[in-house]
Amino acid sequence: MATRPRTRSSRRSREDRVPQGPLAGTDNGAGGRGPRRRLHPAGQAIVVAIGALLLGAFLNARGLHKTAQSMNPSWKRDLGLALSGPLQTISDGTALDLPRRGVQAALGRSGDDDIVTAIKLPPPPPPVVAKPPHRRPVVPPAPHQGNPQPPPPPVAPPPPAPPPRKPAFSPKHPLRVYIGGDSLVIVPGESLLRAMGSKVYKPIDSVDGHVATGLERPDVYNWFDRIREVMKNDKPNVVIVAFGANDDHSYMTGLPAGANLGEFGSAAWIKEYRRRVGGFMDSVIRAHGFVVYLGMPIVQSPSERSDFDLINRILYQEAKKRPNGAVYIDTWFQFADPATGGYAEYLKNSHGDLVKVRADDGVHFEPAGGDIIARLVLKQLNKRYDLTSWRKRG
Repeated sequence: MATRPRTRSSRRSREDRVPQGPLAGTDNGAGGRGPRRRLHPAGQAIVVAIGALLLGAFLNARGLHKTAQSMNPSWKRDLGLALSGPLQTISDGTALDLPRRGVQAALGRSGDDDIVTAIKLPPPPPPVVAKPPHRRPVVPPAPHQGNPQPPPPPVAPPPPAPPPRKPAFSPKHPLRVYIGGDSLVIVPGESLLRAMGSKVYKPIDSVDGHVATGLERPDVYNWFDRIREVMKNDKPNVVIVAFGANDDHSYMTGLPAGANLGEFGSAAWIKEYRRRVGGFMDSVIRAHGFVVYLGMPIVQSPSERSDFDLINRILYQEAKKRPNGAVYIDTWFQFADPATGGYAEYLKNSHGDLVKVRADDGVHFEPAGGDIIARLVLKQLNKRYDLTSWRKRG
């Protein structure tokens, strides 16, 4: 009887059953046991997380302290300053803030964490004394002797002097324009950049808008230092700004020694805010610039409407004191309802169609609203400067 040849059994050896590759060394069930994964207790993970948070707090202590400083007076601000102050002291003393400073220096933002409250303003200009009108001296008549002499004929007044020649600009000598301010300048500023497509304008970078800033809190953002830097480095001919939407509070930083403001709208508050608005304008004017100050528009909130109206009066009055160096542009009535005089979210365009000009928050602008302000600004610039004669010469 012939013997059947033995075939290889389908049962694999133990070595064949041990998985290779990424499963090697794990528990395979049938004898293939490897080292088991160690589980860490939850408490250890919590400790590691807390340590990471503390390390991050020390690394960013300066930024945390400035954020707390920038808050409006409240218990939250007091608590934030109480916690962040010691953190910053330890961080500075142990040099844990060096990585943050290095990153800021690389980005060109070395002073972002500095808390600056001092306000440097130029001295106010001397008051303008109006000269008395020139009058021809009256000569008393001579005593009557014989035939009386006829009176001299009246002297005709001199012809009025011609208006001063407008400064002219051209593509070879463009008008340098800077646009900056709080959040209300961003949309109109972008409309201006689009409208200033002519080569006669030279915008300085993009719109320099900083949300939640103003002239009231230099510790949040010091616009007085910023405008001096702009005038020194960029030398704009025109400075277009909008401030005030974040300045309707009783709390100010950078006050003169011993100053006490009282509540928003008090006589002391108005005097100090007037000083800041006028000082900002003078900083531009003394550097041979012209200020275009955008007034704040009518808003939806009745309480904010009253506050903004007060600030607008200050802006208008300070610009009026400087007719050769500043102009105030009203946006309040431009965005009021023509029928009621109240807040309007939609206005008619040149074609008679209703377009949305205000944002849903009742304060900011839609692009169509920004275009309205851009046209107002360009109209003022054409009144002051010769921006078109270069075309005839060309």
